[in-house]
Amino acid sequence: MTAIDTTTEMWTEVCDLDTLTPDRGVAALLDGVPVAVFRLSADVDSSHVVAVDHVDPVSGVGVMARGLVGSVGVRDVVVSPLLKQRFDLHTGECLDDPGVWLRTWPVRVADGRVLVGGVAPPAGG
Repeated sequence: MTAIDTTTEMWTEVCDLDTLTPDRGVAALLDGVPVAVFRLSADVDSSHVVAVDHVDPVSGVGVMARGLVGSVGVRDVVVSPLLKQRFDLHTGECLDDPGVWLRTWPVRVADGRVLVGGVAPPAGG
């Protein structure tokens, strides 16, 4: 993975878009933080990619990339494989437990590569 600094954010190359299976997750480390990355098949061009924390906030275990992807109404969700809570993949909101959230990460696809953004560390830190 390669980190790319774009002034206020760090963008980390995670993988080639073509290596992501639609509606399946992969886990990646973003500056030491486990992140789950998903390519959604519901998108017209199948290149819509989202990222959330990989660690399930209810169990504290890194399993979200192995969750089931689906929808609840018009919401794209991932279901925790452990305790079955449903999380909105765009907002991180838990549909089953108000007040529980997954952090969402900015994602972009450039030249066929998936990049996940995070806040850059402070200068000198």
